[in-house]
Amino acid sequence: MSAATWFAFGADDVLPDQTPVAPRLTASRAATAGPPTEAELIDGCLRGRQLAQKLLYDKYAGKMMAVCLRYAQTTFEAEDVLQEGFLTVFRTLASFRRECPLEFWIRRIMINAALRQHRRNASLVAVSDGEYPQTLASEEFTLSNYNFQELLQMVQELAPRYRMVFNLYAIEGYNHKEIGELLGITEGTSKSQYSRGRAILQTKLERLNAPIRHVN
Repeated sequence: MSAATWFAFGADDVLPDQTPVAPRLTASRAATAGPPTEAELIDGCLRGRQLAQKLLYDKYAGKMMAVCLRYAQTTFEAEDVLQEGFLTVFRTLASFRRECPLEFWIRRIMINAALRQHRRNASLVAVSDGEYPQTLASEEFTLSNYNFQELLQMVQELAPRYRMVFNLYAIEGYNHKEIGELLGITEGTSKSQYSRGRAILQTKLERLNAPIRHVN
């Protein structure tokens, strides 16, 4: 039996009218079989194998949590998005046509889950624009010189509408017309909110880089 065959139909599968069988993976199999391929993971999940689902979750959960954290304001909210996203992954995996990497498909599901959470919570958030800068002082703006935790904290501190547009445009690569359709706003509003969010981040970065004044 090949590794692919074992993984697609293996230890935790039960045939109709048959009692569960003992795991088929022997010590020699564990020593010789490599990690399952993406196709094997998908096939195993489609057969309802819990092991396949666990391996798929373990493989992508860390990367997807990083995506969810950028859209959420707290770790708790990000965990909710991650859970909702993976439930959708396993529920709709049969519709995955394998025309793109599985990671890309899962990432889109996580973004959609974050957008649904945003729409649920949008009416609960009141934002005052008075303290936010209107325009950027310079078009030069890069995030590459900062570590993940610093950037994550600053992005999470953005008002939800700015955070969503900034992530979708600057990181995910959507254009403003697409963002408008996703968020139910106009293309012009998307551009404006991106500009405002970008200005806020630049202000925060400038403060982060400001020299510390020592009081004698």
